[in-house]
Amino acid sequence: MPEPVKKAVSAFSKKPKTQEAEEGSSVVFEAETEKPDAKVKWQCNSKDIASGNKYAITADGNKHSLAIKAITKEDANVYAVIAGGSKVKFELKVTSKPEVPVEAPADGPKESIVEPEAPPLPVAAPTEAQTAAPAPDAPPAEGELLSENITFVAKVNAESLLKKPTVKWFKGKWMDLASKSGKHLQLKESYDRNNKVIYTFEMQIISAKPNFAGGYRCEVSSRDKFDSCNFELAVHGEWAYCWNIVLLLYVLVCLLHSLISTDGKDDSGELDFSTLLKKSSEPDVDVWEILRDAPSSEYQKIAFQYGITDLRGMLKRLKKMKKEEKKSAAFLKKLDPAYQVTKGHKIKLAIEVANPDVDVKWLKNGQEIHPTGRYIFESVGNMRYLTINHCSLSDDAAYCCVVGDEKCTTELFVKEPPVMIVKNLEDQMVMKGERVELECEVSEEGANVKWEKDGVELTRDESFKYRFKKDGCKHVLIINEATKEDCGHYTVKTNGGESMAELLVQEKELEVYQSIADLTVKAKDQAVFKCEVSDETVRGTWYKNGVEVKSDARVNITHIGRIHKLTIDEVKPEDEGDYTFVPDGHAFNLSAKLNFLEVKIDYVPRQDPPKIHLDCMGRTPESTIVVVAGNKLRLDVPITGDPAPTVVWTKGEKASSVKPDGEEKGGPASSWTLKDGEGDGRVHVETSKGHCVFTIEGADRQDEGIYSVVVRNPAGEDTADINVKVVDVPDPPQAIKILSVGEDSCVVQWDPPQFDGGQPIIGYVLERKKTKSYRWMRLNFDPYPDTTYEAKRMIEGMAYEMRVYAVNSIGMSRHSPASQPFVPVAPTSAPIGLCVDDISDTSISLKWRRPERIGAAELEGYGVEYCKEGSKCWSHMPGLTDRTSLIIRDLTTGDKLQFRVRAYNMAGPSAPTTLAQHVTIREIMQRPKIWVPRNLRQTLMKKVGDTVNLVIPFQGKPRPKVTWSKDGEPLLPTFACVRNSDVDTILFIRKTDRKHSGKYDLQVQIENVEDTASVTLQVVDLPGPPEALKIIDVWGFNVALEWKPPKDNGNCEITGYTIQKADKKTMEWYTVYEQYRRTHSVVSDLIMGNEYIFRVFAINLVGLSPEPCTTKDSAYIQKTGIAYKPPSHKEHDFSEAPKFTHPLVNRSVIAGYNATLSCSVRGIPKPKVTWYKNKMDISNEAKYRMLSKQGVLTLEIRKPCLFDGGVYTCKAVNDSGEDVVECKLEVRPRYSPQELEETQNRAERE
Repeated sequence: MPEPVKKAVSAFSKKPKTQEAEEGSSVVFEAETEKPDAKVKWQCNSKDIASGNKYAITADGNKHSLAIKAITKEDANVYAVIAGGSKVKFELKVTSKPEVPVEAPADGPKESIVEPEAPPLPVAAPTEAQTAAPAPDAPPAEGELLSENITFVAKVNAESLLKKPTVKWFKGKWMDLASKSGKHLQLKESYDRNNKVIYTFEMQIISAKPNFAGGYRCEVSSRDKFDSCNFELAVHGEWAYCWNIVLLLYVLVCLLHSLISTDGKDDSGELDFSTLLKKSSEPDVDVWEILRDAPSSEYQKIAFQYGITDLRGMLKRLKKMKKEEKKSAAFLKKLDPAYQVTKGHKIKLAIEVANPDVDVKWLKNGQEIHPTGRYIFESVGNMRYLTINHCSLSDDAAYCCVVGDEKCTTELFVKEPPVMIVKNLEDQMVMKGERVELECEVSEEGANVKWEKDGVELTRDESFKYRFKKDGCKHVLIINEATKEDCGHYTVKTNGGESMAELLVQEKELEVYQSIADLTVKAKDQAVFKCEVSDETVRGTWYKNGVEVKSDARVNITHIGRIHKLTIDEVKPEDEGDYTFVPDGHAFNLSAKLNFLEVKIDYVPRQDPPKIHLDCMGRTPESTIVVVAGNKLRLDVPITGDPAPTVVWTKGEKASSVKPDGEEKGGPASSWTLKDGEGDGRVHVETSKGHCVFTIEGADRQDEGIYSVVVRNPAGEDTADINVKVVDVPDPPQAIKILSVGEDSCVVQWDPPQFDGGQPIIGYVLERKKTKSYRWMRLNFDPYPDTTYEAKRMIEGMAYEMRVYAVNSIGMSRHSPASQPFVPVAPTSAPIGLCVDDISDTSISLKWRRPERIGAAELEGYGVEYCKEGSKCWSHMPGLTDRTSLIIRDLTTGDKLQFRVRAYNMAGPSAPTTLAQHVTIREIMQRPKIWVPRNLRQTLMKKVGDTVNLVIPFQGKPRPKVTWSKDGEPLLPTFACVRNSDVDTILFIRKTDRKHSGKYDLQVQIENVEDTASVTLQVVDLPGPPEALKIIDVWGFNVALEWKPPKDNGNCEITGYTIQKADKKTMEWYTVYEQYRRTHSVVSDLIMGNEYIFRVFAINLVGLSPEPCTTKDSAYIQKTGIAYKPPSHKEHDFSEAPKFTHPLVNRSVIAGYNATLSCSVRGIPKPKVTWYKNKMDISNEAKYRMLSKQGVLTLEIRKPCLFDGGVYTCKAVNDSGEDVVECKLEVRPRYSPQELEETQNRAERE
C-alpha cells in the first residue's frame, strides 16, 4: 500500500460529510472551526447561500451548521463551506420516496455490497480484485444470495490519467451488460471530489434470479492502459417453475410472430400453427454459417427469424469467427493497424502495391497530404513510403493511403517524451509576511506541472493565496504574504520526475529604533517615557515595578505609528520606580527608571559624617552585580552626609570567570580613579543630592571587576566595594566534523566553545546548506543539549555543509566555521541474477545483473567472495571489477564452493547476493551443436571483390575440434582464413573471386560425437556481352533484331537486356527497351531517311555487362512519296503569371551557421523577385545574398543570430500578375540548457 502523506493544514477541526436523504425530508450539515471567531460562509454550486425559507444557517462559537428544509430533486448539488483559506466540498444525494406495496412481506430483501477493488491504472503493477468481507449473518462474500439485491463496487485510482477511465461490465466471456440496464440491472458511476483521484463504478442487481448466477468481469481502460478483475455470483432458491415460465414466454413469442406475419385476409383472426409445424419438421440449420455469408444489413432479420435475442453477443462471435478476407487487388501489403512514435522523431509508413506504375494519395484525417519538408513521398518499385520528420502532437491522427477505389488506414500515436526537471527547487527560509517564490525549470516549454504541499495538490479552484506562473521552461509558485501555516515541504511533479523543497517561516525580529531613558523630575512636573520600534502594528504593555500601568486622569498611554508613549502628569513621590515596556509577541523589554527629586530646606545647619547605603557590598557571589555585555552599566549609590560629600570611584582587580571545565581564569589587572563630573565618553560619574551614579555605556568583558566608591566630607568618610560581572554570548563551537553519512542523513559532532560567556551552555543550534547555494536552513529551533546530532531529510547525492551555534542564557554565539562538504549516500541494493555461466576443472565463470537501485553515488565496482563447504571463512577476489561477469581461475578440482557478490560505492559494500547452493568445481560434458544463423541457411550471394566474414556459433565441452572443407577438400590457408574460439568459428575471405563459389562444410567434433553444417556461397560478377546481334528485317519504320545470350552469365541468371539505337549522323545512343526478357525484338517509331545502328547489353543481378554487342550492318529507313504540308496556326501567347512551383519550407537553424531558404518560380516574362523579412524589404541589406538560377531562388543568411528569426516572404511580379510565398525561420542557440549545465558540471569536476 502507498505510504501515507502528511495532512494539509485546515481551518476546520470537523468537516461536513456527504449525506443522502429522501424527498420531502430535512438534512443538517455540521462543521467546526479551529478558531471561534472565524468567518464562515456556505455555498451551493459555487454560489453563496443566505438564510431564508429554504436554508437555515446557524453559528455557535466554533460550531456552524447548514439546514436544508423540504428537500427536492433540485437540491441534489455540490455544497461547500469556506473559512479563511480552507474550502471543503460535500454533496447532497436525494432519493425518491419508496412506493408502498399493497402486501409487503415481513422481511424485506436486504442489499449486500461486494466491492472488487479494481487495481489502479497507472504504471504501478495491478493487484488482484478484493471482495469485501461479509458480516456473520450476511450472504457469502463472493456474491451468494437468495433473491436479494446486490451491488458490486469498483474503485479506480486515476491519479496519473488525463481523463476519466472507461469501465465495462461483462457476464461470462463476452456479454456486455451495458445493453441490459433496466429493471433488474443498474450501472452507476461517481467521483470523489475530496480525493480527486478516485472514480467509483457500481453495478446493482435488483431482485436477483437464478439465471443471474455465473462469472462476471469488470474491465477498466484508458488509452494505452488496461486492467480487469473477475468475480462470481451464486443465487440460491427454489426456482423450478422458472423454466416453465421461460418456455411459456417462448411459445407466446412464436404465437405473436405468427399473428404478425399473416396476411390481412378474412381468416387472419384465426391462429395458424402450420408455420411452427413446418419449421419443426425442417432439418437443423447452422445459423452461424448463414450469418457468416450474409451481408451485415441482413443480420437483424436472420437473428429474429432464428430466435437470437442477444444481438451484441452475436456480433462479437461473428467477429471472432475465421472469415476469409477478399484479397486486395491494389495492395500486396497494407499498413499496420497502428504505429507509435516519440515526439520529435521521424516515422516511415510503407505499403506495397500490385502495380508499380500506379499513383497513390496519402490522407491525414481525410485531408490530402502534399509533399513538404516534413512530409516526404518515396516510390521504390512496388513500395510506397510516407516519411514524417520531426513528429509533433498535431501528427497524432488517422492516416489513409488511397489507390484507385481501394484504401488502407492506420492510426499514428505520438508519444510525448517525459518532461524532466532541469533545475530543482531550493529550500527557503523567510520572515512572516514576506513574498515567497519557489522556482524550477523543466526540459520542455509549455509542459504541465503539478504543485503539492505536504502531499496535497495545490489548485487555483480551492486556494486563494497561491499563484502559479509560467515563463517558457520556468515554473514559479508564488505566495504573496507567508504565514506560519505555509511552513512545509513543497513538491513540483512532472511525468518525468519531481523536486522537493522545504519552506520555513519565522517571526520578524523587532528592532528598537529609540529606547526609553531614565528620568529625574520634580514634583508637579510631567514625566514622558518614549520609545520607537520597527513594526507599526506591534502593540505593547507598560509596567511599573512589575505591575501593569493603567490609564487614568494623570497617566496617559498612546501608540501612534512606531512610537509608544507613557505620560505621567503632576509627578508624585509614589510615581518613582522602574518602568518597563513589553512589546506583544516578542521576548524582550525596554526599561528605565523614574527618579523623584524632592526639594528640602534645612533651617538648622549641621554636619553629618558621610554614609553609603548599599544592600550588596562585598565580594560574595550573592552580592555580585551581573550585566550583559553591550548593555549600559549604571550603579546608583544612595549616600548621605552634611555637608554634601565628595565621591571618588576606583576600579581594582578584575573578577574571575569560570571556564567550562571549572578552571579559574584571571584577567589582566587594570585600575583607575574617577571623581565627580569626570570621565570620558563611555564612563562618567554624576552626583546629586542623596545619590551618586556611576555609568558605563556598552559594557564589555574588560569592565568586569571590583569597583570601590569613597565619600568624604569634613565630618568623615565612608567606603564600599561593588563586585561587577559582565556576561556575554559564548564563543562559537570548535572542530566540526562529519562522523558518518546515510542515504538522506548524516551524524555531525563538534567541541564546546572555549569561552561560555560567563553563563552555562544551554544547547546548540545547527544549520545546513547545499554547497552551491547561499541559503542556510536551520535544523532545530530549540537548543540541542548534546554535541552529536543526526541531521535527516537531505537529498541523496547532493553536497552539503554544516555549521553550529552555541546558546546560553544571554543569547546565541557567532556561527562556527562550516564543515567540510559531504554527500549523503547509501550503499546500493544487492546485485541480482547471480548464476554460473560456465565451469571447468580449475575455473568457474559467474555472471549477474546490476542492482535495481544504484543511488546518487557512482558504482565503483563489484567484489566477489567464495568459501568452501563447511567453512565460514570467505575469500575475497583481489580488487573490484567493473563488469557484470568474472572468471575465477586456479581452483581445486572437486571442491564444493559457495559464491557471493557485493556492489561497492563510496558508501561501502551492499548486501551480498549468494548462489542458491554450493557448486562443485568439475567440467560438465556437453554435446557439440552448431547454431547456423538464419541468413546462412540459404545461398549467400556476394559480388566479386567483396569481403566474406561468416561467424557461426557452436557449443560443446570440452573445447571441440573444428574442421572446414570446401566441396569435400580441406581449406588451405591461402584460400581462406579460419579463426576458432571456444564458442564460435569465423571463415574470412578478404577479397572474393569466382573460384570461391561452392559449398562449405563445417564439422565440430568431441571424441566420437560430432555435428555438421554446410553453407553455400555464390560469388557473382557482371555478365559478358550478348553474341551474334544482327538485323533480321527492315520494313516501314520498324527494324527486327535477333541475338544470342552471352557465354558468361556472371555466375547468376540473366534477368534481361537493354536495347539502344543510334543515328549514324549524330552517333548519340538512346535506350529503346530496358529489362527486355527475350532474345529478339522489334524497334519501332524510327524516322524515315535516317540510318540506324543498334547495340544490346546483358543484365544480371550485378548490373549491365561492361561491353555491348553492336550490329555490324546498319538499317536505312526509306523515304516515301508523301509531300509535307506545314500546318497553319495562330501564334501562341506564351505569357504566364508568376507561380511558385516549390514553396518555402519552415526551417530551424543554429545560430552562427549560414542558412539558406530556397524556392522555385516560373513565369513569362521573367518575374522580378523581392525578399521581405517580417514584411520589411531586405534587398539592400548586406547580411543577405539573393541568388536566382533557372527559376530557383535562394536567400542566403550569413551567420544568423537569434534576432534573425521571423517570417520571410518572397514576392515575384511580372506584367501578367504576381505570387507570394512565405515561411518561418527559427534560430536556436548553439547550446541547449542541458548541454550548458553538463559543460558547467564537467568544468566543476575537472
